[in-house]
Amino acid sequence: MYKNTPLHLLSHINRLWLKLTGSMAEFPLEVRIFHSLCILVIIALAYNVPFNYAIGLPLVSLISLVTLTIFSFLYYRSRYQGKIKSTMVVFTIVGNLLFLVNFIINSGTQGPTALLMGLCMFLIFCVVPKSQQRFWMLLNIAIVLTGTWVEYYYPKLIPNTYKSREDRYWDISSAYLVVVVVLYYTINYLRRNYDYERRSASIKAQSIEEKNIQIIAQNQELERINTEKNKLMSIIAHDLRSPLSNIQNYLELVTEYGLDTQERRMVESDLLKVTRRTIDMLGKLLVWSKAQMDGVNVKLSYISLKDALFNTLELEKSIALKKDIILTAQLDWDIRIIADADMLQLVIRNLLSNAIKFTAKGGEISMKAERAGNECRISITDNGVGISPKKLPELFSLRVSSTFGTDNEKGVGLGLLLCKEFTELQGGRIWAESEPMVGTTFFVAIPV
Repeated sequence: MYKNTPLHLLSHINRLWLKLTGSMAEFPLEVRIFHSLCILVIIALAYNVPFNYAIGLPLVSLISLVTLTIFSFLYYRSRYQGKIKSTMVVFTIVGNLLFLVNFIINSGTQGPTALLMGLCMFLIFCVVPKSQQRFWMLLNIAIVLTGTWVEYYYPKLIPNTYKSREDRYWDISSAYLVVVVVLYYTINYLRRNYDYERRSASIKAQSIEEKNIQIIAQNQELERINTEKNKLMSIIAHDLRSPLSNIQNYLELVTEYGLDTQERRMVESDLLKVTRRTIDMLGKLLVWSKAQMDGVNVKLSYISLKDALFNTLELEKSIALKKDIILTAQLDWDIRIIADADMLQLVIRNLLSNAIKFTAKGGEISMKAERAGNECRISITDNGVGISPKKLPELFSLRVSSTFGTDNEKGVGLGLLLCKEFTELQGGRIWAESEPMVGTTFFVAIPV
């Protein structure tokens, strides 16, 4: 039942037409238009052959038959043999010659030849290359003007071949009908193909734009991952330098100096303590670094200050003692905060390390933590060299340059930038107050 519906019939006709004219993959638009015109001309001439014979124009009927044969050959040559360029040339030449002959034997301006000649030029403009259009236009004008001039001055050369007014009426009416139908179909075909190719171009452009956006996003993601990797390597180097240097100093002390049993035990105890805490810190850094290689993932949880910072503080105390710096702590260990423990340890460790770095031997560093509203405010104060007012605004950016500490310690220049980034990722705030040659205080506020 479905096969008899108009929709199915229309679909069948469209498939047949596509097969006859060729697909977009096989031929460009101009060639497909040429194939369509050939089919239409063949159909029209197949009608004209018996029609002209019936109205008493046997010679015109014969010419129509010859034209039908020529167009059938041209269509076959282009559509199935692929000889497109030469076929187009033959088409334009034969078309103009046939219409010239038809003008002479079909009553000149009294017949429909001029009308059909204009249609011929329209079809030629549709199929020939743009560079050839002017030539064929001038040739067509020359043929038509020459024909009308000959008819005007030598009317006997182009006689009126109609037997009656009725024959002329039917001939001109049918020719006009053919012209209108061909114009309608050709223009409609051009518009449909134009709209289709415009939509295709729009879809293609949109697809290219989407691909470009994807490529940009991928490049940005690769750049971000590479940046994170570089940051992680800098963090590991930055955080392990001091404890490893401390271990080295202990070993040099044991190796180079003769220590009595009590002194040796004391050094070995301190060495073991620093080594254990360093290994613990290294383990956490490596686990955290591996997790961050796919991006900075913040794992917030409720933790106490003691669980988050006790080991870090003890490790930094031992490092400070090596520089004869007293590190004191006044913290409410029971305060529970919302933070990523590994990130917070990294931030505090960097701030304490910087305080030790820029505090002279015999100096003091104090660390405090207290609740202030809905935040836990951690402060680290030193009596070191301080920071100039000009450098203070750039302290947490890449514009700040790495400087040597009071004992020629060298940093990598990324510590404070990372501290700011990781503090804000936890929903916290970080800032600093400083006075040159008096000291510096860093503040870290974390949600409670």
